[in-house]
Amino acid sequence: MRAGAFDRLFERFDRHLREQGYLAMGGQIVDATIVQARRPRLTAREKEALARGERTDDWKEQRARQIDRDGRWTLKRGRKRRTGKGSRRQAEAIVVPEFGYKNHLSIDRAHGFVCRFAVTHAAAHDGHQLTYVLDPDNTASAVWADSAYRSRANRAALERCGLMPAFQHAKPKGKALPAHIRRGNVTRARIRCRIEHVFAAQKRRFHLVIGSVGLARARIALVNLAYNLTRLVFWERRLAAG
Repeated sequence: MRAGAFDRLFERFDRHLREQGYLAMGGQIVDATIVQARRPRLTAREKEALARGERTDDWKEQRARQIDRDGRWTLKRGRKRRTGKGSRRQAEAIVVPEFGYKNHLSIDRAHGFVCRFAVTHAAAHDGHQLTYVLDPDNTASAVWADSAYRSRANRAALERCGLMPAFQHAKPKGKALPAHIRRGNVTRARIRCRIEHVFAAQKRRFHLVIGSVGLARARIALVNLAYNLTRLVFWERRLAAG
């Protein structure tokens, strides 16, 4: 399809939701997830060239077409595991290398529809994409996000839009968070976790893995639209039954 066709379809469906009364009025939740892509087999020299956005002189045209120059490597932190014995057991985070892209989303808190999205390579910083995924049509002011989005620039951007940040606080290294901040984190986490259901549905039900080469063929926008279609079916059935 032509460039931007999926984006126009997404906007058209968004208008349909508003016409049907599914208004974004509960605030918005922002987060991002890594979308795995086919890992390129590269030499050390080729990896350096890819990191600079270049191609080596010895790449033949056929090989160049098979190398994903839009995706990037990043480190994904998994769940912590306990090591050691007895009272000396310590928690260590599991770090897994991933190659691919990131799907940055904002969803409406009330209905769970994907409202805005941006697609980048996997190494892009989550917080730098906040302004691209904010939904200006949401009638509530609260924006929930994790600590990666907490920065002066993002707080200033929300203030200019008349929005209120509800960002998580990161735990200082070697120190405990004050009790009132811990309680606030728990309260915000209960709301933020709703966006994890979106990511889980896309990866488990839709089997979201990029098997093509390049960002133009990734079709992540289509997956966001497909999720909204299934979400609409959920609400229509719920309203019909109630």
